[in-house]
Amino acid sequence: MPWLLLILPLLAAVSNQLFLRKLGIAHWVSTASATATFIIALLLLGKQDSLSFAWATVGDFQIDIGITLDKLSTGMMIVVTGVGLLVHVFSLAYMKDDSAKARYFTGLALFMFSMTGIVLASNFIMTFIFWELVGLSSYLLIGHWYEKDSAADAAKKAFLTNRIGDFGFMIGILMMWGITGTLTFSEMEIPATVSAGVLGAALLCVFCGAVGKSAQLPLHVWLPDAMEGPTPVSALIHAATMVAAGVYMLFRVQFSIGAEAFEGFSGTTIAWVGGITSLMAALMATQQDDIKKILAYSTLSQLGYMVMAVGLLVGEAGMFHLFTHAWFKALLFLGSGAIIYACHHEQDIWKMGGLLKKMPITGITFTIGTAALIAVPYVTSGFWSKEEILAAAYNGNKALFAIAVLVAFLTTFYMTRAFVITVLGKTRSENADHAHEVGPLMLIPLVALAGMAILSGFPFLSGALNAIRPVHEHGHAEGHTFILIASIASLVLGLAAGFVLYNGKTKDPLSIPLFRNRFYLDTIYEKGLVKYLQDGFAAIVHFLDDLVINGLLVGGFTRLADSAGRLFTKAQSGNLQAYAFSFGLGVLLVIYFTVFF
Repeated sequence: MPWLLLILPLLAAVSNQLFLRKLGIAHWVSTASATATFIIALLLLGKQDSLSFAWATVGDFQIDIGITLDKLSTGMMIVVTGVGLLVHVFSLAYMKDDSAKARYFTGLALFMFSMTGIVLASNFIMTFIFWELVGLSSYLLIGHWYEKDSAADAAKKAFLTNRIGDFGFMIGILMMWGITGTLTFSEMEIPATVSAGVLGAALLCVFCGAVGKSAQLPLHVWLPDAMEGPTPVSALIHAATMVAAGVYMLFRVQFSIGAEAFEGFSGTTIAWVGGITSLMAALMATQQDDIKKILAYSTLSQLGYMVMAVGLLVGEAGMFHLFTHAWFKALLFLGSGAIIYACHHEQDIWKMGGLLKKMPITGITFTIGTAALIAVPYVTSGFWSKEEILAAAYNGNKALFAIAVLVAFLTTFYMTRAFVITVLGKTRSENADHAHEVGPLMLIPLVALAGMAILSGFPFLSGALNAIRPVHEHGHAEGHTFILIASIASLVLGLAAGFVLYNGKTKDPLSIPLFRNRFYLDTIYEKGLVKYLQDGFAAIVHFLDDLVINGLLVGGFTRLADSAGRLFTKAQSGNLQAYAFSFGLGVLLVIYFTVFF
């Protein structure tokens, strides 16, 4: 049965691509596959097993394709298949008029196959294979509307940016193989003779893969641009699953070799990269006007939280936040998709407003998602998981704790801003004025995700779904009272600032170009680094063209042919006496070499 988690979405993708695209049933086949994998994932909860077969053998080295079923993988499979199924159902309505609907659902099935492969992988080789397949499928889905230059560019940007991180990831895999002598997670042990520097370098190279996939600084620039893809894709890839793959992989490594292996400069570096990413992304989100980009930067910020927890050696807190975040962020993305759909594909929050009256069910579910993201105490799932990360930071690094609290304030502020402008008040455009509630195929996923946004943080449900929770009970964490006060204070201040500044406003009273222009990092990359690389490669190509092509190959051979031609031209003079002399000389030479040699 576990192999069906891989086989079903692969069969759906292959059959859709080869046979079913023209029959008009590709979307039903892909949705049926997602339904079946979700049911199987539920049946496998609590199972402990390891299945594998030899894929390739070179001498004594053997590469296996294997599946690992444990608390970590079966819990993550619920997230992947659960959110995946709801995205499929939502897409049935959202993409119903798209001319390339079959290609879209084929891409979804390929993505589900790739992501389940990462979750179930028993070794680094299998992880890397499916890691690259996730990159391919996300490229296809982000660039679904490739007729738009912005979508095609965003797909290429995501693909190339991830390749940078994946190159470091590959080096890290090879280093870990050299250190442990195996690529299988369950067999990895760090020898006592390995120096901390070598181990730290290997872990940081592995972390490069997470920097790309989970969009951490400085490779974060692809994620906001990836919002050019269809909104359900944003929910599936960029909120709940693909971007979480980096955090999942890091925790899988930490779970396999022990958290103590991350002690020292590698863990500190990972924690600070996560903390800085979280803060900078939250600051950027405060000045965005595109509803999907606000949520994209929010995802960056929350991923930074998770990475910071791994670096602080409390990966359980990061995985717990990954579990809760998947549900409420998928809810927010699909809710924004319903809003965009109802507003005739308008994405500017300043051209919305009053949608709670126009779309009451969508408005209520969007409110629940917002409450979970800003971590309303004791009511929403986001509160429980965010508190665990704050506790990890408080007990691990007080500076990172201060950053985490500031990020909590900023999260509340920018989500209150988006909520007040979008859902409350009066409509600000004709598109918003004509908006109405979406159909049941969109509402059912929203209602289901709203329930998970509230309940998934509570032990009775998260435990049943194998969510990884920290070992200690939160109430017994050191500094619990101070952490709770800081958390509630950040929430209250963020709500107050957001309502006071934006309630009733028709334009943004704040203008901070540094945040609005994303710290100019995209400009630096595009106008600086990329331009210099292009100019450098162009100069190298020009040099090689002049030296090798024109100088040696084309020019050299041309001159050689010309000289040889001139030589033989002189021999063809038309003089009969010269021809007779040459013939006689040739006969004498033949006789000479025949007799004497």
